[in-house]
Amino acid sequence: MTNDRFVYVTYIRTTPEKLWDALQKPEFTRIYWFGAILESEWTKGASWKMVLPDQRIADEGEIIEIEKPKRIVIKWRSEFSPELKAEGYSVCTIELEPTPESVKLTVVHEIDKPASKLIQSVSGGWPKILSSLKSMLETGEALGGQSPCSHE
Repeated sequence: MTNDRFVYVTYIRTTPEKLWDALQKPEFTRIYWFGAILESEWTKGASWKMVLPDQRIADEGEIIEIEKPKRIVIKWRSEFSPELKAEGYSVCTIELEPTPESVKLTVVHEIDKPASKLIQSVSGGWPKILSSLKSMLETGEALGGQSPCSHE
């Protein structure tokens, strides 16, 4: 398969269970995703979407694979712009691996389209999102000063 891919690896001082919750629960995602909420039943075959604060759907897809608290694979299509939507579905794989003092988080976002504009877009977005997630879990405050307690 020829593809374009983005890979990001970080280590977060937390537990796999806390990171798993932060990846899925709206009360957390809206904080480190800068207002966006990820909606899904989080089961294999379930629909998945990212809803922006103004209620527009930025991305949508389906849960292809899920193994708590280790791995999520999402069939993912951008709805944000016609140009990105036209590229079709990508696959985003999120893996959690416990280490002695942290959790190794690996995100691989790929599409079978060389020079993908979607991958170019997510390559700018994922580092900011995942840095915000890491800050939230390690300090209690996401980038931009938002904390889970201030939004409950």
